[in-house]
Amino acid sequence: MSPTPSPTPSAPAPGRVAIIGAGPAGMAAALSVHQAGHQVTLFERNSQARPAGNILNLWPAPIKALGLLGVDIDDLGAPCESIFRNLKGKQRVRVPLPEHVIRDYGGGFIGLLRPDLYERLAAALPEGVLHTECRVERIEQDTRSARLHLADGTVHEADVVIGADGINSLTRRTIWGETPIRPHNLQLYGGYTFEEPPTATRGLCVLTHSRTVQGAWTSIRSKGRDGFQWWVLHAHPIDTPVPTDLHAAATRLAVPFPDPLPSLIAATDPEHVQSWPIRDRKPLKQWSQGRITVIGDAAHPTSPYAAYGAGMATEDGYFLGRRLAGRDLTDHTTVAEALQTFETPRKPHTSRQSQTAWALGKVFHHAPAPLRLVRDAIFDRTPLLQKVVGEGTPGEILKQLDEIDIAEQAFTAARSQI
Repeated sequence: MSPTPSPTPSAPAPGRVAIIGAGPAGMAAALSVHQAGHQVTLFERNSQARPAGNILNLWPAPIKALGLLGVDIDDLGAPCESIFRNLKGKQRVRVPLPEHVIRDYGGGFIGLLRPDLYERLAAALPEGVLHTECRVERIEQDTRSARLHLADGTVHEADVVIGADGINSLTRRTIWGETPIRPHNLQLYGGYTFEEPPTATRGLCVLTHSRTVQGAWTSIRSKGRDGFQWWVLHAHPIDTPVPTDLHAAATRLAVPFPDPLPSLIAATDPEHVQSWPIRDRKPLKQWSQGRITVIGDAAHPTSPYAAYGAGMATEDGYFLGRRLAGRDLTDHTTVAEALQTFETPRKPHTSRQSQTAWALGKVFHHAPAPLRLVRDAIFDRTPLLQKVVGEGTPGEILKQLDEIDIAEQAFTAARSQI
């Protein structure tokens, strides 16, 4: 008599996942969680998913993640190669990536406009996932579930809550208390134009440093149009008012820099110029507690010196959804384990980017005057900056591409059991 075959374990029922904040982290998480087979609700306090800034760069790893999430990445941005120079044009850093990565992901990185990324992400969301004009006022949890208390008096119950609610995150405060914002005492002015000065070269991102100011420009592509984005960044006390004429302020800061930076600023419509202070928070040692976690700027707000804030937020959302695939989200222990498995490999990567960006801002903009000559001599005559940025950045990018491949294999296996 043949033995009775063991019954096939039934797949867990879909869990209920609530996400707060429809930025890149929140929308990427919503897409990934949906692909994992769970019910997802994305709460956005504004009338639509909209960015706070205008200019943006994306490295290959987040581009790969976006494609796997079903986002249209075709012609999303302009392929670029990153170079650091001094005011005289001497190259300090080149950020090389393998040819196959450049071929597969449209460049060493792509330059684009931030609203275009939001539009592509929003277009990929399944109908009914995004709920706008929904302000979450309070979050609570126990071993059975988590509850979101909305401003209109309704309560939304979920098995997992994902806080993608930015640097002023309610979710972060709820589980870890108030932690101070760390001002960098730096101010950035940025803009874009579709006019093309004769001295501008496509396919490049050129970051130039004077003794106290960073001036940069890069190619962009937006809705089939080629253009350029630019920014200038300098030391500025956080409690000092910013000039009302942003275009004029940027123009003044760019005077010492070689073309095409001054020409690009001159060609920019003042309506397309924005300014914001650079600030972050020290990286959290732990992101998750019980059924609640934080991602993106809620977990690791990062200075633009990393050029990776939106990219890491996108990666967070992608990886989190993959870690929830095949999991019984009604079980408190299972949820806690899944969230810990998600955050453990993410923390070293995001912390390194955040802390490196903080350090570069200090070195380039807050060094005492007597040390600036020494600093610049070191950067011009030694490979130090190339090792830190030119070798460190590609290494991190390639590692994240490999991590995505590993996550996809596990995700495919988990989904096959559902």
